[in-house]
Amino acid sequence: MKVLLVNGGPHKNGCTYTALCEIARGLEEQGVESEIYFIENAPLRDCIGCLSCKKSGICVFDDCVNEFTAKAAKADGFVFASPVYYAHPTGKLLSFMDRAFYSGARHFAFKPAAAIFSARRAGSVASMDVVNKYFSIASMPIVSSTYWNHVFGKAPEDVLKDEEGMMTMFNLGKNMGWLIKCIAAAGIPHPENQKINTNFIK
Repeated sequence: MKVLLVNGGPHKNGCTYTALCEIARGLEEQGVESEIYFIENAPLRDCIGCLSCKKSGICVFDDCVNEFTAKAAKADGFVFASPVYYAHPTGKLLSFMDRAFYSGARHFAFKPAAAIFSARRAGSVASMDVVNKYFSIASMPIVSSTYWNHVFGKAPEDVLKDEEGMMTMFNLGKNMGWLIKCIAAAGIPHPENQKINTNFIK
């Protein structure tokens, strides 16, 4: 069992990474493996709505998004993480998720997911609402913790002092590990959902 922890921040070992490490520790306590996937600081294309992925199953732009969706196919759960920028996630995380979820939706459905955020002061709850919508559209169970999934601090050493935030991350990891094991133990096939796109109401 494995969970992919996506670091959508600009600093590979910054505040967001510090929070993800605590989630990894909670997962490890539950006997679940994890991998922190850092979205490189390189130009990342937005989705252009070309619909090529509907035929090929992969994004037409062959970059880290396709690399990640290949990993997602074998993963059992996901955590998407970002610092707060003007009360929203980083642009690169949103571009990454737009393309990954559109081209690789089949790799995410029915797998538990969570969103976490690091903030200097505020904006994390609004950011969380944005990312949680990806999960609700993709038929993914959303994993909760014992408080809002955020940590506070301007630097990693500040985050480590956020006792409640770090506890929330650790509990989130444990909760996700527990849910993944419950799903595996149940062995119940997931429903085959239908999808209809409507542009107007008759």
